Amino acid sequence: MRFTTEEEQMLSGAEGPAVQWAMEVQKQTGEFFGATHFEPITNAHIVVDVEIMGAAGYALVETFAQSATTRFRVPTTTNSQFVDPAYRLFFNQDELLTAQQLQVNEYLSQMGAMIVNSCIPYQATYQPHFGEHVAWGDTGTVCYSNSVFGSRSNFEAGSASLAAALTGRVPYYGFHRPEVRRGTALAEVTATLTDFADWGALGAIIGRLGGNYFEVPIITGLTATPTSDHLKHMAAALASYGSIAMFGIEGLTPEAQTLSQAFGKQSPRQQFTVGDKELQAFYESYKTQNDQADVVVFSGPQQSIYELRLLAEALDGKRIHPNTALVITTNHSYLQIAEKLGYAKTIRNAGGTILEGTCFYLMTLDSVQQKHGWRTIVTNSAKVANIVGAYDVEPVLRRTHACIQSALTGKVAY
Repeated sequence: MRFTTEEEQMLSGAEGPAVQWAMEVQKQTGEFFGATHFEPITNAHIVVDVEIMGAAGYALVETFAQSATTRFRVPTTTNSQFVDPAYRLFFNQDELLTAQQLQVNEYLSQMGAMIVNSCIPYQATYQPHFGEHVAWGDTGTVCYSNSVFGSRSNFEAGSASLAAALTGRVPYYGFHRPEVRRGTALAEVTATLTDFADWGALGAIIGRLGGNYFEVPIITGLTATPTSDHLKHMAAALASYGSIAMFGIEGLTPEAQTLSQAFGKQSPRQQFTVGDKELQAFYESYKTQNDQADVVVFSGPQQSIYELRLLAEALDGKRIHPNTALVITTNHSYLQIAEKLGYAKTIRNAGGTILEGTCFYLMTLDSVQQKHGWRTIVTNSAKVANIVGAYDVEPVLRRTHACIQSALTGKVAY
């Protein structure tokens, strides 16, 4: 790899051990992927959940924060964390891990990070512009930003996102390179998509068919223009089910205004159709042996202010079933708006719990199960349905209305 004079100084340790460590990590990554140089970035979104980073990651951040000179070089925000401390006891989450998370947040704040704890920074915090190089960690966040805005980022999770924030650059490989962003698969969509869950299911189906980080599916045939929340659910599912980091929608996303623009001079390596039959089969793949809805979850991604309003309107004057829990996650900024507009009060009056700064699949579900015994989890998030399946639970994917009915009746609605 070629290095600028500034980068050579970083690598030599002239700018401190934290930057030297970061540069070495990025150098090794760049060499592995065949990068020839580094690309400056303007923004970083880092993944610093202590349950994921473990003892070694905690010790690393602690060591870096002890130096008053360790500062992030670009504006840096934080992804969702595993706990909302206000509800730690209700969800039976570890006291030591919670204390460590709060301490890590303090360390990162000292280093210049903005502790937003959001998996939807593109809706609530910062929207990169077309062609802007960033280093973002959460996979659904990267997929959305690469595709909808045309910004450039690889999956920069964990130590990679931390390193990028410290150096202000990333190795030039993957989705920073124009040729990698060309379409590789063509997905014709004939299915009727009316709900957030439909868009998540679409992302899941295409993700499974693609199943490759460097696959870029181009979607054609849509008859309705999706909202940001629709695309949010689809991007999260594409990344979760297929490790997809970028997609295109013909005539909508900036690098797929036409199919010829999306694919360049190359032909699709694979083509497939997603219709109502495939969509219904995907819903039916999430079955439960028990029709009791133990918990209904609106999370993964966090809820926007529009989704919170929808839930408040649906729950106004109603009460959730006494044997069912309703769990909703969002970030600080949207929760504050929801408080002011009365949406949060309406949801709580109905018996719902609103968590700030976390996503449900991060919340040490084994501990939650120990206390509440929840087994059947009903959700409109394909991503949540996919990830929580790693635990001893039965996820059930349903459209938003059916999820609300499940919460009100205590039975899985269809």
